[in-house]
Amino acid sequence: MQTIQVEVHYDFICPWCWIGQRNLAAALAESGAEARVAIRYVPFELNPAMPAEGMNRRDYRTRKFGSWARSQGMDAQVAAAGLAAGAQFNYDKVLRTPNTRLAHRLMQFAQARDQARQTAALYQAIYAAYFSEGRDIGSLDTLIDIAAEHAFDADEVRAYLLATSGTQEIEAARDEAERLGIHSVPTISIAGELISGAQPGAVFANALRAAMQRSAA
Repeated sequence: MQTIQVEVHYDFICPWCWIGQRNLAAALAESGAEARVAIRYVPFELNPAMPAEGMNRRDYRTRKFGSWARSQGMDAQVAAAGLAAGAQFNYDKVLRTPNTRLAHRLMQFAQARDQARQTAALYQAIYAAYFSEGRDIGSLDTLIDIAAEHAFDADEVRAYLLATSGTQEIEAARDEAERLGIHSVPTISIAGELISGAQPGAVFANALRAAMQRSAA
């Protein structure tokens, strides 16, 4: 049977991307497709013009949504949805809105090493570092620490991120998204079928089963 190609279009600043990732992980286990799936993480920068050092989150969200109270209401909805998916959101710890370019480049580094489980664990860890622990995932040192915590070589990661490596892939991913008609994240492609939003696990599981049936035919 052929390998099922899954592409996850994401940004680490998007809480629904983390929830979608958790639902996809549950669907992979429930559908029995996990061993047959190859996952590629495709960056989609929601805030490409964000200053490299990021911004104070309260200031940024107030400006974006009109008031801090509205932002807090949206955070509460996300936190409730996260609990159902097994994702812990501690927004009281999140003080900055980061620029995610470095974090995307770290994922490019990881994927080039072709260590699927290690890369998947890193992907999960970056979300948890930001949304659960309030760490600044726009910081070079923070990302190096997270990578080292998941068995990547800290010196290799530092050298990669201090260069321009991975930048072209991020820019190419934007062009690919436009070609595919992807304008928001999360968007997950399962054997070419685009699924938008943090859908329930059952939606992903059904798509995975259909893909397995097609590949077996």
